[in-house]
Amino acid sequence: MLELESFFLSLDGAFAPNTLRAYKSDWEHYAAWCENNQYDPLQPTENTFAAYVLTMGETLTTATIRRRIASLRTLFKLVKAPNPTDEPEVILTLKRLHRQLGRAQKQAAPLTHDIYEKLIGVCGDDIVGMRNKLLLQLGHETMRRRSELCSFTFDDVHLLPNSHPALLLKRSKTDQFGEGKIIPISQELYDLIEQWKRELKRDKGFILRGFRRNLKPNNKLNPSSINTILKKLQQKAEITDQGALSGHSIRVGTAIDLLEKGMPIEKIMLKGGWKSESTTFRYLRNWKEINSLVR
Repeated sequence: MLELESFFLSLDGAFAPNTLRAYKSDWEHYAAWCENNQYDPLQPTENTFAAYVLTMGETLTTATIRRRIASLRTLFKLVKAPNPTDEPEVILTLKRLHRQLGRAQKQAAPLTHDIYEKLIGVCGDDIVGMRNKLLLQLGHETMRRRSELCSFTFDDVHLLPNSHPALLLKRSKTDQFGEGKIIPISQELYDLIEQWKRELKRDKGFILRGFRRNLKPNNKLNPSSINTILKKLQQKAEITDQGALSGHSIRVGTAIDLLEKGMPIEKIMLKGGWKSESTTFRYLRNWKEINSLVR
């Protein structure tokens, strides 16, 4: 039986922490199913793994199933176990689930520029309101994921040789080796960060902060808190004609804004950190004219 703790400790540093957590969670789910059905998780067959995929189809979306299969494919290779994930019966089982459940993944409600302006308008003038304005503008200009927004530090703010301000993104989901990326920002955002720095009375550490009950800032904003912040602002702005906003909403909405302004897909992919056109189109499918673009 695979010794989980020692195995996943051996992977430390080879994968991003979030990836390792997902791998461990996916393996534990699979191993528990195997134990309940008296199968050896390290000796999977084509038929037993297809049965596992069918079981996942009873409670999970196809997007989650595909992610778990991808995780297990990697883990089977790493532990040198038989890999049934690409066998015909498994592929056919997954295709049947796609037809039954639908393959499209639910997308975030887009936080387009008009929504952005409404949310900015309900941010207060206190320290929480200033943080919320900074979060919105930082997300809008950089188009980064929640974890990436929360990872920016004051040391990541730079002035380029032409005196134009920029942020250094040291690592991202599509840059696992930490090569880094320079993201130009507006003078307005730079000034807002400087104002925030003075408000916090510190020039080191993470830019975005959470708050304790006495409104004293924490050391860092938890990425999961971004969803809560956006939903509260949405409620305060009385925006009821679309779904609940989330962290992905900023990326999706800004991408739609850029598309409507005529920016080529390739530049949107580069700005948003997407590697494939299919992924980019999936994020842009809320745009009313997307079908005319892909014909």
